[in-house]
Amino acid sequence: MIGVRLVQKISSAPAFAKAAPHVIPALDRAIHRLTRGKVLLSAQLLPGVVLTSTGARSGRPRRTPLACMPEKEGRSWILIGSNFGRPGHPAWTANLLAHPDAEISWKGEDIPVTARLLEGEERAGVWRAALAFWPPYATYQARVEREIRLFRIVSRS
Repeated sequence: MIGVRLVQKISSAPAFAKAAPHVIPALDRAIHRLTRGKVLLSAQLLPGVVLTSTGARSGRPRRTPLACMPEKEGRSWILIGSNFGRPGHPAWTANLLAHPDAEISWKGEDIPVTARLLEGEERAGVWRAALAFWPPYATYQARVEREIRLFRIVSRS
């Protein structure tokens, strides 16, 4: 699909990595709130959730719109801490490491989840699937020295 390839090319550009973290989450949060959890703008291209995690330092709820890779018929999802190919890990990954119990909004439904950082062979297999799912992740990884964190979140209900 030509539209998807164009978006993938644009999302791989360094300028996108600078602007997107400031624009896309704000738009997603606003639209998600206005539609009472039924629409995420970025999910029109990639599946998405709104993650509500507990702040690693603050202890406060933090809402973050994220692209995800759904697994197992809505019972688990993969979250990719790419941070658009910017140097540091995104804050939500530290939140999940400190407090793995969280909640997601998925297609208008609030679902309690538990997160687990993927490592070793399990991570390698999921990373291959993530690259097939969204090839720009390879560009993001090439731009940074850190290993992009991958989490599997599983429904607790």
